[in-house]
Amino acid sequence: MNTDAYQQLCQIFRRISRFDHLSAVAGWDMQTMMPAGGSRARGEALAELSVLRHQLLTGKQVGELLSAAQQQSLNEDERASLYEMTRQWQQASLLPDELVEAKAIAGSECEHAWRTQRPANDWRGFSANLRKVVALSRREAQIRASASGTSPYDALLGLYEPGMTRQTLDPVFADLKQWLPGLLQQVVSKQSQALPLQPEGIFPQAAQKQLGLQVMALLGFDFNHGRLDVSAHPFCGGVPDDVRITTRYDEKLFLSALMGVIHETGHARYEQNLPRRFAGLPVAQARSTAIHESQSLLLEMQLARSPGFLQLIQPLVAETFGSQPALETDNFIRLAQQVKPGVIRVDADEVSYPAHVMLRYEIEQALIDGIIEVEDIPALWDEKMHHYLGLDTRGNFKDGCMQDIHWTDGSFGYFPTYTLGAMYAAQLFASAHQQLPSLGEQISRGDLQPLFGWLEKNIWQHGSRLSTSELITKATGEGLNSQFFRRHLEKRYLG
Repeated sequence: MNTDAYQQLCQIFRRISRFDHLSAVAGWDMQTMMPAGGSRARGEALAELSVLRHQLLTGKQVGELLSAAQQQSLNEDERASLYEMTRQWQQASLLPDELVEAKAIAGSECEHAWRTQRPANDWRGFSANLRKVVALSRREAQIRASASGTSPYDALLGLYEPGMTRQTLDPVFADLKQWLPGLLQQVVSKQSQALPLQPEGIFPQAAQKQLGLQVMALLGFDFNHGRLDVSAHPFCGGVPDDVRITTRYDEKLFLSALMGVIHETGHARYEQNLPRRFAGLPVAQARSTAIHESQSLLLEMQLARSPGFLQLIQPLVAETFGSQPALETDNFIRLAQQVKPGVIRVDADEVSYPAHVMLRYEIEQALIDGIIEVEDIPALWDEKMHHYLGLDTRGNFKDGCMQDIHWTDGSFGYFPTYTLGAMYAAQLFASAHQQLPSLGEQISRGDLQPLFGWLEKNIWQHGSRLSTSELITKATGEGLNSQFFRRHLEKRYLG
């Protein structure tokens, strides 16, 4: 037996993390700074990195060391670390190098072309690239499903939310479909009796960015280990020591970019506070995509749209854009809490947002299962947009089925985690209030450290040491309970 097997594995996985670092920063640059002509070369370079990473992770030596490490006397943290190493090795070992490379190249080409095809409403051009991505994703799903004994879609869902299947998820969404449409109608009807004034004027991008930076500082973002930039689709990328977040600006509006910055700052705070003692190892990574989304949505929806926080930042907003009736405190709160179904997911309010997720969830399942093809997406999208939100997107591909970036790189199985994240966020925020009785007052006076300390203790410091269920149960006293989300919406919007 190799008594140093675990330490050798740590060396290998830390080397892999350096490949991930390079890929993350090169990917950020591709979406923010890179000239258009660099797309093909950058895509090939990133594909090469993906293959090198895959070869290192799936090498024969890793499997042998994992077996040897299982026989070692390891402490609880090391056992958890070894479990995550094994899980990542098993997932990676299923795919051949050529599929990893082909997916990386197809995804890079599709995403880069999307940036110009979307503004041009060019569904025909986009669909040609998407078909390649879907074909490769279906192949990956079949390989993973055959190995795990699950359905193809469940195999992909498990990459983002380990252990989650449609058998567990569908009842949660079915319950949501029962009460959400009625709640949405009630809220819209109630708010129609006193619609907020809309801000007037041009809101310069430079001023919006400055406001965003001020709010990021208030939320504890570490600028020594991160930065804010502009991209076609808001995202958080990079690595814990170098977190890159982006937003996009509309000079006729400012709340969309501001809330986008707050959302991505939630992701960033999680990344910046993952356990450093396991740096470079899988156990130091975020637990799952839904947990990651819970952190961004906790800041954006639970915290940033609460009256206390909105009162706190209102002076910053007025100072940035000048005094006007629409930016006075009461109207500003109504503006930030306005529920108005729209076609764009990232701009959606928290009541209508889950409808966007269910729409995509249903379409991507059918796509991966082979029930529909890429050319069927627009009609199905229009049908579901009308059903869930009463909106018409016929012929409007750029604001319909081309609006998101996630399908461009084959991230099928990702979308459900947004609504799971919203549910976890509501449950976590309720528990934080229960365990910190003065939290509401602290938020109102700008003392956010108690909340962040609670999150650090209950979520951030654990990385992937615990399963999602264990993490939520430890923090809140029970597993996922979607009723927290329902009660939150009813209290905020109908209370």
